[in-house]
Amino acid sequence: MSVDVGFYGLAILMLLLALRVPVALSLVVVALGGMTVMFGWSTAIGMLSSTPYEFIAKWTLSAVPMFLLMGFVCYHTGLTNGLFSAAKVVFRWLPGGVAISSIVASSGFAAVSGSSVACSAAMGRIAIPEMVRGGYKPSFACGTIAAGGTIGALIPPSILMIVYGVFAQVSITQVFLGGITIGLLTALSYSLVILLVSWWRPDIVPREAVGSRDITARQALLDIWPVLVLGVLVFGGLFSGFFTATEAGAVGAAGAILIGLVLGRLNGRAMKAALLETLSTTSALLIIGVGASMFTLFLSLSGLAGFITGAVTGWELSYLELMLVVVLIYLFLGLFMEPFGAMLVTLPVLLPVFELYDVSLIWFGVLLVKLLEIGMITPPVGMNIFVIKGVAGQYASLMDIFRGVSTFLVADIVVVALVVFYPQIVLVLTGG
Repeated sequence: MSVDVGFYGLAILMLLLALRVPVALSLVVVALGGMTVMFGWSTAIGMLSSTPYEFIAKWTLSAVPMFLLMGFVCYHTGLTNGLFSAAKVVFRWLPGGVAISSIVASSGFAAVSGSSVACSAAMGRIAIPEMVRGGYKPSFACGTIAAGGTIGALIPPSILMIVYGVFAQVSITQVFLGGITIGLLTALSYSLVILLVSWWRPDIVPREAVGSRDITARQALLDIWPVLVLGVLVFGGLFSGFFTATEAGAVGAAGAILIGLVLGRLNGRAMKAALLETLSTTSALLIIGVGASMFTLFLSLSGLAGFITGAVTGWELSYLELMLVVVLIYLFLGLFMEPFGAMLVTLPVLLPVFELYDVSLIWFGVLLVKLLEIGMITPPVGMNIFVIKGVAGQYASLMDIFRGVSTFLVADIVVVALVVFYPQIVLVLTGG
């Protein structure tokens, strides 16, 4: 009986999500309804009164607003504006060098952001106009930045990885270390795509560098020293074991504020904007997390999670067959769900399965974030695409941007295949 209630609850959840009901509300409604059917209204209300506190009171989650604040302060004070110009000093001589520079700059921005949307918005305003002036096809220029923005959630500090670490109860620092390798691999694959397109289709990506260097190497270092200092401070302390993830976030936020004040770029308006965006983003994430915690408890008490684990055992899927199913699930969910919702809806079901197969949950967390970020550039709800449309809509239509990003999706699939077949790509830095 309870398992049947679990199945009905899962079906209703999928229906609510298909009807575009907010993820948090869908999770809470299904969990409350299911608990009421199984145990009565008073038990359901008891869960509602205790679960939100039990989830939000996790100390590790305090890293989320701290890293968000660091990223928003850097964004609103312009501390990352020099990344693109600095990358051009090194890479502009290459065919498609301006586009490659935007990918490298996106990787640098990721180190102080943790958000693919923020990365896309920041780089889109700076890089797309220059690429278009340099002879790049506008759709490809926009697609490059939309794809490059996904690196923002791969290279730490990644907000998705922090939330995953809390739910899967694994070391966030270890997941961050795995994220470095897949983030760099993604950046390399995108750069190779740009080189190949410049070779085969010079009408889309110019083979020759256009224009002269904007700045000298010395000026480039002067422009990006705030990002370098924050990176060394935060990740040096985090990966050396001197800071926890939470402490690293606090140090990073304080460092960004201090640098902004020293440079005279942090005024009342910038600080207010950074604080408001931090509060709104944190609130949205936490309420989804509360709903997911309630839904997890509902699935556990209904016995559905155990039933599914037993069914998978009975199917005797091989590792590759299991991974194919998982990859297809997340690619499908990415078509219509935002990353946090897709992750928190599926983790209660999939984590026991991966534990059964003795799959590293650190490795899976990194792969999961990569799969979720692919959804940020796939139609019809690719959030990065809409962000680029908002900041550079005068250059390309929505359909043009989706076409421009399609080549990078091929590179993403190749990266996913490499990580599935060779898990050590991710685990090499974690010691796993």
